[in-house]
Amino acid sequence: MDGNFWVFGYGSLMWRPGFDYLDRQPATLHGWHRAMCILSTHYRGCPERPGLVLGLDRGGSCRGVAFRVAPDKAAQVQKYLYDREMITEVYTPRFAVAHLADGTKQPVYIFTVRKDHEQYSGRLTPQQAARLILQGHGHSGSSRDYLAQTVEHMSALGISRSELHHLLRLVDKKEV
Repeated sequence: MDGNFWVFGYGSLMWRPGFDYLDRQPATLHGWHRAMCILSTHYRGCPERPGLVLGLDRGGSCRGVAFRVAPDKAAQVQKYLYDREMITEVYTPRFAVAHLADGTKQPVYIFTVRKDHEQYSGRLTPQQAARLILQGHGHSGSSRDYLAQTVEHMSALGISRSELHHLLRLVDKKEV
């Protein structure tokens, strides 16, 4: 451990971390996968018309981005992320080990979905997910834009075929 604080981004943190960092590297997290499984009632939807956003759910693996934060900024960044992500307490903040592109393993700060939370949608059919994404508009914009940004950044990591790519095509057809 080098004293640095690492954060793993798999959704909006990939393109809008909101904090200063020293390094940014592609990374893989084992034991967790990216899933559109959270009903968004604030950032990408509202209570009456929830949108759908990502959570890290148990099993599989997830390719994303790890951000290295200076040791003297770690507490500030951890607080910022807690305030940003824990608005409805749908996540559990924790540490896990990620495999970085440079070949090292680092503990990374992550937010995993709480399956006992009322906003946890579980596994939806693509059509169910698309309907929620199409209706979701909140303080940070639309669920569709969130999905599109995530897909764009996944593609930049070399992920060109995924459930999210398929879901975006379905949403853009608006035939759900």
